Amino acid sequence: MGLFERLHPDAVAGDAGRPGAGQGPGDPTTTGAVGAPESEGAPTAGADDDADNLRGRLHQQVIDDLGPLLSEGALTEHELRQRVVRILVDALGAHQPPLSGPEEASLIAGVCDDVFGFGPISDLLTDDTVTEVMCNGPASVWVERSGRLELTEVRFVDADHLRRVIDKMVGGAGRRIDESTPLCDARLASGARINAVVAPVAVGGPFLTVRKFSSDALGIHQLLSAGTLDPVTAEFLAACVAGQCNIVVSGGTGTGKTTL
Repeated sequence: MGLFERLHPDAVAGDAGRPGAGQGPGDPTTTGAVGAPESEGAPTAGADDDADNLRGRLHQQVIDDLGPLLSEGALTEHELRQRVVRILVDALGAHQPPLSGPEEASLIAGVCDDVFGFGPISDLLTDDTVTEVMCNGPASVWVERSGRLELTEVRFVDADHLRRVIDKMVGGAGRRIDESTPLCDARLASGARINAVVAPVAVGGPFLTVRKFSSDALGIHQLLSAGTLDPVTAEFLAACVAGQCNIVVSGGTGTGKTTL
């Protein structure tokens, strides 16, 4: 007997004769949408899984075929990209069943993002409207635009895919992240600040946050016109700088500390 039945015996007795009484949502005899078979023609996850697996195999094939050429700098990025595209086109030409033109183009673009950029979030990192990218695991990628958080449709193939992107970012910054050093703060060449967390500290991860900064530094006049500062505060800060005083800038995430 469940907790509800023990606390409300009268209600249970009154419902005893009602059809379907005692059936919970997990009961296989319950009628309704729960547990109902999928309708014919409904989309399944199989197609996405096949595409993800193919993308992973293509990426590995590029690594196997080109090896050190990907990192030693013997070829220009244009020459290297041409080789990568040629490998991918040849591999997809032998794929059975044949893929459509848009499917091939999507796979080639995705693998090139993995090889030359930072995987699925490459476009987000070059989007000037995005100020922060948050990967809460491979299937949950959020961005900040105009101070508001938005869940995107971007996702990684799996946790290993996200981990490879993290390793690439961290390695490019001259840092390391692994089981013995599962936390890392670093900066990308673009100036963006990254924070990554992997196992065993991350549960359900790995996790990655990329905080971007404006390429155009704001001057005192822009801060005044935007209402960030008033004239009295601006004059006071100018006097502090001229007097070589120590200044501490504090505040929460996204409040404009770096901008100031």
